[in-house]
Amino acid sequence: MCRNCNSRGLSRRQILHAASALVAASAVGISPALAAEPAGDRPNAIPPANAFDELTKGHAQYLADQPVDQKDYAVNRAARAQSQYPIAAVLSCSDSRVPPEIIFDQGPGDIFVVRVAGNIVNDDGLASFEYAVRFLGAPLLFVLGHSNCGAVDAAIKTVTARAELPGHLPELIKAIEPAVIEAHGKHPGDFLAASIEENVRLGMKRLKDSSDIIGEAVSAGKVAIKGGVYDIATGKIAMV
Repeated sequence: MCRNCNSRGLSRRQILHAASALVAASAVGISPALAAEPAGDRPNAIPPANAFDELTKGHAQYLADQPVDQKDYAVNRAARAQSQYPIAAVLSCSDSRVPPEIIFDQGPGDIFVVRVAGNIVNDDGLASFEYAVRFLGAPLLFVLGHSNCGAVDAAIKTVTARAELPGHLPELIKAIEPAVIEAHGKHPGDFLAASIEENVRLGMKRLKDSSDIIGEAVSAGKVAIKGGVYDIATGKIAMV
């Protein structure tokens, strides 16, 4: 028997688990040596409140049409090729009028963005946020809804008028329906706005409750989850 081996040996289950971990790490471009908690001296190793302040400040600059500077996207390009240190991970609708980097006045490498119609939390999106938290050390998760969201409007029509949609759209709408049901009766004058807001809350809840990685980071105070609704007409974000 090898002197350096554990006398109890490794079970077949342990070996398979280790192999699976290596395959998963390789699939997302993570070397086995780096598949660990982010180091505390990383540039984005800041309190969640500080990360939120940075987004808030950037949004104020966007609203005032006074970006912090004229961004030179070539600067630090070589360094970004080696690593990334986003201060936040943002879940946004795919709507072409809602560009998170511009809305928060952030440059390349500053925010990790997941976009899907209706800003829903599906399995792929949840895994992306787990990656942002576990391997990139993002201290803030932000769910960004927006006014007049077509996906939420379609969910309302599906719930209230039993509208039928083609292709894979029913799968998307099904994820939004709980928010529509929750919003029903809260704002009779603006059912759509209420549903959009509830959909942001639902996304925030799913991020925390559907992932042990994210939930534990939130409980430990390492990560915070925020949400808001972007008004396309005014450019303002109303916090939820």
